[in-house]
Amino acid sequence: VQLVESGGGLVQPGGSLRLSCFASGFAFRNYHMSWYRQAPGKEREFVAGISSVETRTHYLDSVEGRFSISRDNAVNTVYLQMNNLKPEDTAVYYCSTAIPGGTYWGQGTQVTVSS
Repeated sequence: VQLVESGGGLVQPGGSLRLSCFASGFAFRNYHMSWYRQAPGKEREFVAGISSVETRTHYLDSVEGRFSISRDNAVNTVYLQMNNLKPEDTAVYYCSTAIPGGTYWGQGTQVTVSS
């Protein structure tokens, strides 16, 4: 199983970024996918999740209405569109999935929101 995130960077407050996570090594379309983040000195926290079949989504309260998770099963990729970014969104963002055999994480991508 491999999860590879991309799309992070430095953005000003109010700006947008789109993160991508390419998955391989398992039947991507059959499993729930999530995004988490970890800010310096803080615990990793759930940000957004999307189910496999019905593509139901759920979000951390503080990002609801600003972030949108989606997936493209044809290319084994999950996305996180982040709008109206705030300095408190600064963190390393990870994608994750739980499949029989374990929970897997990508290497993370840094998002920094600063003027």
